Order: sequence, then structure tokens, then C-alpha cells
Amino acid sequence: MSHEERLRALNISLPEALAPVANYVPYVQTGNLLFVSGQISSDANGLVTGRLGADLDSAAGAAAARRCGLALLAQARAATGSLDRIVRVVKLVGFVNSTNDFSEQPEVINGCSDLMVEVFGDAGRHARAAVSSNALPRGVAVEIEAIFEVAS
Repeated sequence: MSHEERLRALNISLPEALAPVANYVPYVQTGNLLFVSGQISSDANGLVTGRLGADLDSAAGAAAARRCGLALLAQARAATGSLDRIVRVVKLVGFVNSTNDFSEQPEVINGCSDLMVEVFGDAGRHARAAVSSNALPRGVAVEIEAIFEVAS
């Protein structure tokens, strides 16, 4: 089953690939690597804001991270024309807006990691960082960037 077929089978629809809000590009491809700029947590109601450990729990953070993952996939599709050109997810770097004593950043970023494995199977398993931050752009809960390997 192709990646695009798997998306449909899982009943996952991707959001629109949004334009950058500052002086950067949403993605850059060099050779067979596609670097997707950080995607912030948002849903149909707008930005998902708040700090983990104060305003949000790990489950809400994981849901926000999944939304970042959907935005990453939307950008990857915009860059390549089809997710079927993605060979594998190489790396995710996740930032979690959290209090000083919050320590469940890995569980939060799993929301995105789990999505990548759902969509790409074993090719969705990746290297990763889950980093705490005391603030993120626009007060969002989560921001995640990705590196994908793309077929020639």
C-alpha cells in the first residue's frame, strides 16, 4: 500500500501547507534530503497554545504534536507532489513549551512519532530529539521540524 493510500485508509486528511510567517522557507531539499521547517501546533480552532505542566497535560500535548505532524506531512507533500516519494522519516526535532518541572517531553513528541509510523510503517521510525522550551512562537504548545529522505 502506498503512503497516500495508507493516509486514505486511516481516514487522515492533511491541512493546507501554510506559508511561512517570517523570513524563511517552509522546506528545502538538497540531494535526497528534505528539511521541513518547524511546524507549530494548530487545529481547526486555531493555534494550540499553553504550557505543558501548567495549562496542558501530556495527552493534550501529544494531540498538539500530532497536529504538528500533520502539518509536516502537508509540507512534505507540497514539496514533493506526493507522500509516495518519501523513502523514510530520518529525524524529528520537537520543542515542548513546558514548565521547569515538566519531564514528559518524550511522551508529548510521541504524538508526532506515532503518526509517522502509522503513515510510513517501519520507514516512519526515526531519530529524534524532544526538547523543553520555556516559550515557543505565538505561545504554542509544541513545534516540530523534520528531515525526510526523498526518492530521486
